[in-house]
Amino acid sequence: MKASNIVYKPVGLALGAISGMIAGAVFKQTWKVLAHDQNAPDATDEGRNWGEVILAAALEGAVFAAVKAIVDRSGAATTRRLTGTWPG
Repeated sequence: MKASNIVYKPVGLALGAISGMIAGAVFKQTWKVLAHDQNAPDATDEGRNWGEVILAAALEGAVFAAVKAIVDRSGAATTRRLTGTWPG
């Protein structure tokens, strides 16, 4: 394992936590706009139909994946600018 990977590991973990928080906020706002509803349905919400639950889960997954990719890529690019090596 390269030294840059070892050094980047804690940075990657911190970025992962940050991206989770950002993604959660983005998803909540997106759901409010798209569904005109304050809260996205959980899988166990009895009053919600299957379509609503599946749509919310798919949208949440897509938002989380996109935000994680953006944050991870930005972190790697910043690391390269600062150290001259690409982590990973």
